[in-house]
Amino acid sequence: MMPTTIKDYEDKLNQAKVRLKAASIAVRTSNTGVEWEEFNAASDALLICERHLSAAKKEEYADVIDFPVAWDVGAPLPHLFLNDYKAYLIFYVKSVDPNWDGTYTTVIDTASDKITSLALVEFEHCTSAKLGSPNDEVLEGHPLYGKGLEFYAPMQIINSNWIKEIQNINSVHNNYNPENWKNTKHFFFGFHDNTFECIARSFKVEVHQTSFKNLLNIVSEKLVN
Repeated sequence: MMPTTIKDYEDKLNQAKVRLKAASIAVRTSNTGVEWEEFNAASDALLICERHLSAAKKEEYADVIDFPVAWDVGAPLPHLFLNDYKAYLIFYVKSVDPNWDGTYTTVIDTASDKITSLALVEFEHCTSAKLGSPNDEVLEGHPLYGKGLEFYAPMQIINSNWIKEIQNINSVHNNYNPENWKNTKHFFFGFHDNTFECIARSFKVEVHQTSFKNLLNIVSEKLVN
């Protein structure tokens, strides 16, 4: 039966926490490999319960969005470029080295001329964007942690307080029209060393097989044209 009241959603969330705790203990004590499947399933169930409860309470929460590429978990090295109305985000795309045996680490150098897979994300009708703290080691301290927030996932913040704040500031303008904000979205990308957030209407993603320096030149052209 689907929950119908806030109390029902809270009970579901508490049950999900108990399930995840048991799965965590099983991974630490047994760890035959089978336990990880239940741990992952319990983690996913907890996130769903967090989102359902926040939605029922009309609070802001994070939800995963469809995104065509995954970024490198270890060193995505995101770079943000923006002007008054355009925002571009560059990062290294996740790749698998078939020869990797766990005995070495690949150092990524943005100054290198090496050809690699890079994502270029253009955020359309961008109002605000930022890149910085927190990193993945302190994400549990983020206000949205416990409200559907995931590590290393492309997310949208529903019922965003940031959008409400900026919209409230703009409401003093004589030509303010709330309809202009109807399709505005708050995007949230959690990387290894930092977090990217952006308020925009939509995004477009291109994957380039090129060097980082060459892609910077491409972005520079896009910004001035």
